[in-house]
Amino acid sequence: MATQSSKPSLARRWEDYQPAKSTLLWACAATVVATLIIGFNWGGWVTGGTSRALAATAGDTARGELASAVCVDRFNTAPDAAAKLVEFKAITDSYQKWQFIEKGGWATMPGKTSPDRLGAQSCAVALAA
Repeated sequence: MATQSSKPSLARRWEDYQPAKSTLLWACAATVVATLIIGFNWGGWVTGGTSRALAATAGDTARGELASAVCVDRFNTAPDAAAKLVEFKAITDSYQKWQFIEKGGWATMPGKTSPDRLGAQSCAVALAA
């Protein structure tokens, strides 16, 4: 009578393995935690608050770029654009340049009563170049 003294194969041991419920629970919990860590750190996931903040920033930037383009176009198509450009370039302080653009009304968007601050800043930079 020969008895087999060797261990069962890895595949056989895998098939026969019956983990305890607590082991399964902890394995699932560890998987969830690992997924969250990887997702938020390297997967690009963000919370709702971060998403709203990013969207607001992107909207403000886009609005400023559009206001700047409108402002530059309005400035360049004004009847006295050449004289105003000379006057504008004579100003050395950037804050005073923004005020010049705002007071001239070029940074006030159609349908608005006050100038767009970000648009005026970008407009001043564009006109100074």
